[in-house]
Amino acid sequence: MLAYTSDHFVLPLPEGHRFPMQKYRLLRERAEAQVPGIVLAQAPVASDGELALAHTPSYIDAVTRGLLSEAQQREIGFPWSERMVERSRRSVGATIAAARAALAQGVAANLAGGTHHASADKGSGYCVFNDVAVAARLMQAEWHRRHRALLRVAVIDLDVHQGNGTAAIFADDPTVFTFSMHGERNFPFRKESSDLDVELPDGCQDAAYLDALDGGLERLWEAHREALPSLAFYLAGADPHEGDRLGRLKISAAGLAERDRRVFAALRERHIPVAISMAGGYGKVIEDTVAVQLATLNEALASWCAWNTTLTDQPLSERAA
Repeated sequence: MLAYTSDHFVLPLPEGHRFPMQKYRLLRERAEAQVPGIVLAQAPVASDGELALAHTPSYIDAVTRGLLSEAQQREIGFPWSERMVERSRRSVGATIAAARAALAQGVAANLAGGTHHASADKGSGYCVFNDVAVAARLMQAEWHRRHRALLRVAVIDLDVHQGNGTAAIFADDPTVFTFSMHGERNFPFRKESSDLDVELPDGCQDAAYLDALDGGLERLWEAHREALPSLAFYLAGADPHEGDRLGRLKISAAGLAERDRRVFAALRERHIPVAISMAGGYGKVIEDTVAVQLATLNEALASWCAWNTTLTDQPLSERAA
């Protein structure tokens, strides 16, 4: 299974900054050592033209040239630097590459990404560019060029924070279905309207969480009775974990592994390829976040193996059409 990395591009953050930049390196190292079925590749750089599929040219230019105001940088949560620009472009490029690989092989991953708070004209909440939004629109364009057909996309966002930027970008786009399951009282405090929002109370535990997920997935399939999505993006946030500093939920590591298992099984049963982004994770003990994300990769690899051993020889492009 292909997985794309960008952790060599580390942001120069001030001492004491609460964003756990080291989690990306730790995840790559553990994946290399413990998940030999994953093939790691360097993330490519997303171009201005690719970014413009989801972002305004003026915002792309401001990020690239270092013209963001202090207020814009505070909203993003990172000080501007050339390495911030490089890393942000590669995070998008990794999800683009994972989406292409998923369409060919069923399952692929970005070991970062899930930057779902970025809107068309601004960044927010540690998100500069919206990797899933850019990749979704690029895959639709490439699919149409090859097949002269519509690529329907589903975004399954299980980060503990609502995917407000993704919801805003696709608010008037019936070809992309946005499903966000998140903490009701968590950031962002002013939420956008996804196609399907499932809000969870503080302290939510495994049984209620998994019941809510099952109900949300059923509503997702009900909304696609006439035609299933041909590609899914799964934001597998580790921040619903009980040990997360920002999550406010109480989901165990086993509960999150079961969450991943159910999402991958539901997609595989319907022959829907999936590109995974790791999204958020802010563990009080950073190794707990990495362990949750590593379990997601193990479940993803198991699903990739099932795709490539049980499906017929029919081309994936035809199965997903």
